[in-house]
Amino acid sequence: MSGLGPPTESGKRTLRRGFLAARNNLTATARQEAAAALARRALELPELARAHTVAAYVSVGSEPGTPTLLEALRARGVRVLLPVLLPDNDLDWAPYDGPRSLTRRQYDGKIALLEPAGERLGPEAVTEADAVLLPGLAVDARGMRLGRGGGSYDRVLTRLERAGAHPALVVLLYDSEVVVSLPEEAHDRPVHAVVTPSRVRRFAG
Repeated sequence: MSGLGPPTESGKRTLRRGFLAARNNLTATARQEAAAALARRALELPELARAHTVAAYVSVGSEPGTPTLLEALRARGVRVLLPVLLPDNDLDWAPYDGPRSLTRRQYDGKIALLEPAGERLGPEAVTEADAVLLPGLAVDARGMRLGRGGGSYDRVLTRLERAGAHPALVVLLYDSEVVVSLPEEAHDRPVHAVVTPSRVRRFAG
């Protein structure tokens, strides 16, 4: 089985480059329209409508935009937790208190991230979430998510599993990033649903 690891990871790297290139070709107008539609679609989810705490993230670059969604959740009275990247690529969490609570941090070799400046709650805080919104580059028909390769959210999913926590796992993507099949490794975990600007798709199990 171990011999399958490198080819699978190589295939993932190739796919990542393709999806990132497609994102980078989107115009600013297309990204803005997609972000507005994505927020409307996500806010219709029953999992978010009944959530008291949502772990989310601030989109950067050409990612499907999340700021509108974050503000709408906060306006509902939802407690929103946002990640803070740790030196080992694990994630700490802190509360979102509006756009002014965010600070831009530049990491060596990584894109600049907008992170919450408030009190850090520890990596285990994500286990309190009723729903977790995950970034990604694609998802397939089984609900398997293709991330950027840093492993941060693989750790989050493992932490949730270890704690016996069962939040709704939702990935936010563009329409073209829902595909038939993606390479899978032993540590990969499926999500429950994907939200794109035009639809919500749920996955069995």
